[in-house]
Amino acid sequence: MASESGVNGDSNIVEEVSETKRESKVEGEAMKTEEKNKEDHDEKTKTVPFYKLFAFADSFDFLLMLLGTLGSIGNGLGFPIMTLLFGDLVDAFGQNQTNTTDKVSKIALKFVYLGIGTFVAAFLQLSGWMISGERQAARIRSLYLKTILRQDITFFDIDTNTGEVVGRMSGDTVLIQDAMGEKVGKAIQLVSTFVGGFVIAFIRGWLLTLVMLSSIPLLVMSGALLAIVIAKTASRGQTAYAKAAVVVEQTIGSIRTVASFTGEKQAISNYNKHLVSAYKAGVIEGGSTGLGLGTLFLVIFCSYALAVWYGGKLILEKGYTGGQVLNVIISVLTGSMSLGQASPCLSAFAAGQAAAYKMFETIERKPDIDSYSTDGKVLDDIKGDIELKDVYFTYPARSDEQIFRGFSLFVSSGSTVALVGQSGSGKSTVVSLIERFYDPQAGEVLIDGINLKEFQLRWIRSKIGLVSQEPVLFTASIKDNIAYGKEDATIEEIKAAAELANASKFVDKLPQGLDTMVGEHGTQLSGGQKQRIAVARAILKDPRILLLDEATSALDAESERVVQEALDRIMVNR
Repeated sequence: MASESGVNGDSNIVEEVSETKRESKVEGEAMKTEEKNKEDHDEKTKTVPFYKLFAFADSFDFLLMLLGTLGSIGNGLGFPIMTLLFGDLVDAFGQNQTNTTDKVSKIALKFVYLGIGTFVAAFLQLSGWMISGERQAARIRSLYLKTILRQDITFFDIDTNTGEVVGRMSGDTVLIQDAMGEKVGKAIQLVSTFVGGFVIAFIRGWLLTLVMLSSIPLLVMSGALLAIVIAKTASRGQTAYAKAAVVVEQTIGSIRTVASFTGEKQAISNYNKHLVSAYKAGVIEGGSTGLGLGTLFLVIFCSYALAVWYGGKLILEKGYTGGQVLNVIISVLTGSMSLGQASPCLSAFAAGQAAAYKMFETIERKPDIDSYSTDGKVLDDIKGDIELKDVYFTYPARSDEQIFRGFSLFVSSGSTVALVGQSGSGKSTVVSLIERFYDPQAGEVLIDGINLKEFQLRWIRSKIGLVSQEPVLFTASIKDNIAYGKEDATIEEIKAAAELANASKFVDKLPQGLDTMVGEHGTQLSGGQKQRIAVARAILKDPRILLLDEATSALDAESERVVQEALDRIMVNR
């Protein structure tokens, strides 16, 4: 009993230590995320000129933007014209004439025409700018992904990571689309309303308009202040949610580890901590918004009071009509408020310009090792002699650590050669150099006596097969994972490859056979099964050179024997 309680005590201590470590790790990751956000913020101070956002527009996009601009101007002028008609309507009611009904009917008809015109203008504005924005954003996403896949491995070692790429494709492109789509049309509409409103106000009653101009600075300031406060408090809430997302991502991504250490409560506790911060930020945002809106409407109603009081004096002393006064009041307030409403558009433009900087920089980047290049030699076939001649190499991410100093190696076609050495001695580096993931700083990598740099990269890689220590499977079916080895592979070829890789034995026993889903990163399969699928994928490619990077080191004895048998089969004549 004593021994048992001691064991339980030890396990509790281990569990507490594990939870503490796990909590520290989560907090550490949150700090890293915060530091990354800081770096991103510094990076986003670099922006592209606004016109460069449209660098990927085609002729149809320009046509849509032209129609959208005309629609925006028409839509923006709709409200000032409406105030003009409203003023005429008030005057018509105020005159004691027998033909008042006819006048009102004519003005009512003008309202109908204005409504139809505004409808057409609004349709052109929204459809033109939104369709154009969607088209350009889709093109930018496609180009960005294409450029990312085109980059050499050094780019991923130093300049970027998976999360950043996904974040830019899902987040930054939305900001760019916002900055060159609907918000542009909205900004043009608001500017048109501002200009149109003040032109009509000055024409209808310049004296009252001049008096009302005194309220504009207050209106613009209160509107802008409200937008700034909302943006800042919203940013705090987003930061708190981002930290909470890190906790969720780590917990769900490592659910087996969390479950094995019973860390679910700890994860929930950490998540709730960040939710409390987000809640507080939301409360502050709500209070600030209420206070800001209250201030804005206070200024608006005070402006109404000033305008009505002075307008009454002008009716008595200067011969103004009631319609004129109302026309000027509504035109000035509408025009001035449209300026305040433009601040979100300006914020969207700034965010889009900043987001575009890094994406456009990546799109324009030319890799040193270009997998999309069509230059280079393409032969009928290769024999498969491999030679590394006096190679000097360091990894770009660890330039102070020399991996090879004058390393030479020759492997003749048809032979099997094993490289043996301690961890970090450069075994995997040889594989990377033959695949041309990297180029040596000095020396040459030759295939059939020809420098690897002289071949067309896509073609030479099609002649080389690679089976890694940790097989990479995609979240798809077994059939799809094997088919990845060859474009347009037939089902017969896939089955033959599975047979040669000793994979058909376990695949046939599965209820759905080749259509069985492997789970995320192959989690539904054992290590040996995953490795055999990876071998089948290499077999399907039918490479002249087969590279095995410790392909069986992570397997148990039985799985290793089965996989080794499969490897022995496919290494014939390679």
